[in-house]
Parts: sequence; C-alpha cells; structure tokens
Amino acid sequence: MAITGLDAAGIVELAMLLVGVGALSGFFAGAFGIGGGTVLVPVFYECFRLAGVPLEARMPLCVGTSLAVIIPTSIRSFRAHFERGAVDLAIVKAWALVIMLGVTVGSVMARYAPEGLFKLVFVGVAWAAAMRLFFAREGWRFGDDVPTGVLMKVYGFFVGLLSTLMGVGGGLFSNLLMTFYGRPIHQAVATSSALAVLISIPGAIGYVYAGWPAAARFPDVAALQWPFALGYVSLNAALIVMPTSLVTAPLGVMAAHAMSKRTLEVAFACYLFIVGGRFAISLL
Repeated sequence: MAITGLDAAGIVELAMLLVGVGALSGFFAGAFGIGGGTVLVPVFYECFRLAGVPLEARMPLCVGTSLAVIIPTSIRSFRAHFERGAVDLAIVKAWALVIMLGVTVGSVMARYAPEGLFKLVFVGVAWAAAMRLFFAREGWRFGDDVPTGVLMKVYGFFVGLLSTLMGVGGGLFSNLLMTFYGRPIHQAVATSSALAVLISIPGAIGYVYAGWPAAARFPDVAALQWPFALGYVSLNAALIVMPTSLVTAPLGVMAAHAMSKRTLEVAFACYLFIVGGRFAISLL
C-alpha cells in the first residue's frame, strides 16, 4: 500500500500509528477474547482513507486485513487462556463446522455487498452488545446452560457469518451468547479466543478471494496503492500490526483474569460503544 499525498514524515506517522494499534488490539484480544478486530477496523479505515483507497473497496479491505492480523493474535491469546484451563472445548467442537460454514457465506457476501452493509453490521452488533453489558442483570438469561442440537448450530452459523462481515474474531457474539446462558464472562472470553482462530483463518482467505474483482475494477489506483495487497488483505498493513499484537495478547489475558466480572463487562461495553460510534457517524 503505497501512500499517495503524504510525505515521508506522514508515512512514518501512519506506520507508528499501526504499530500502536497493533499493541492495543493484541491487549484487547487477550482481555476480551475478541481477536482485536473492533480496534483494527476503525484505524485501518482512516489509514486507507489517507492512502486514497476507493470508498467502495475501503471497508472490505479493512475487514479482510483485520482478519489476517487476528490469525496469529487469536492463536497466541487462545494458548494463554488454554494454559489457564478456562476454554470450554465442548463449545468449540460443537460450533467448529457451522462457524466455518458461516464464514464461507460471509466471504461470498463480501464479494458482492455494498460498502455500507459492513458499517451497518459493525454498528448494530457493537451497540447491541454494549447495551447488554452495560445493563446486565443476573436474571437476563435465555437458559441455565448453553443449548444443544439445532439451535446451537444456528448460533454458530451466525457467529461465523457476522464476524466475517465485521472483521472480528467472533468474541462479540460468543461472549454474549455464553453469558446469556449463565456462563461466567471469564470462561466466555477464553472460549471466544479459540473461536477466533476458527473464524480468522478461513475468513482472511475468503477476503483474498473476494477482493480480486475489486482490484481489477480500480487498475489505476491498484497500481499505486495496492501492490502489497492480496485481494481485500493489505499485507504491509498486516505485517506492521502483527508483531506488537503478539507481544501484548498475553498481557490482556493477565488483565482479564485479574478483573472482576462486572469490571470486565463494563470495560468491554465502553469499548464497544466508542468504536461503534465511529462508523455510526460516517453513516449519517
């Protein structure tokens, strides 16, 4: 992604911003089990705007690049949670296939969906999750334990689908579902880190596939700004962000297990409300 319209100092500033956001996304990946995509997508959006990436392709490029970054971050986060014995592997196994089916459908939609759809999904889910966490009550439950059978499969499919359209690791959805069924938020966060691995790998591959036609539609711009991109995945942006995200993911895990249940819920809610607001403003 060569950056037009910026001098060398501006390019360095953008690179430093990506390094910093990598550290932040890694921390949140460990703390909230979210893969870090809700941090990465808004920042990537501003960086690609400055780079001159066409509006039609900008949001999908953010989402695809975010999923690529989530791959190593989620693996590191999952390992740290697993070592603490907090991951519910039964849920991971029950959702594995249907989540990947949802990811596949989401990747196909990314090839044809308008740019505004990605923003609407991001805002709607982020704010709904924030409200649930802000006003959480012990009595707000769908049941005493997670369901089995068809309903569980349906949940898994939509976790994969919506996560792929948002560029997140699935933690927004799986955290909410598990807490609505009485699971402790610490266990929900840990299990979500495992689901992020299942979502991010096929999701990133899907966005590589989805982005080839978009690059062909913008040959003049692509020659200047996408030489290091594969479809809707910007390789240079991902490589700048990845190292610091890997360093800080275990720190987020430590923070999550040090916080009380309510503190973790409120912190997560504040974060979701803020990042959702960024795209809500752009939709006006």
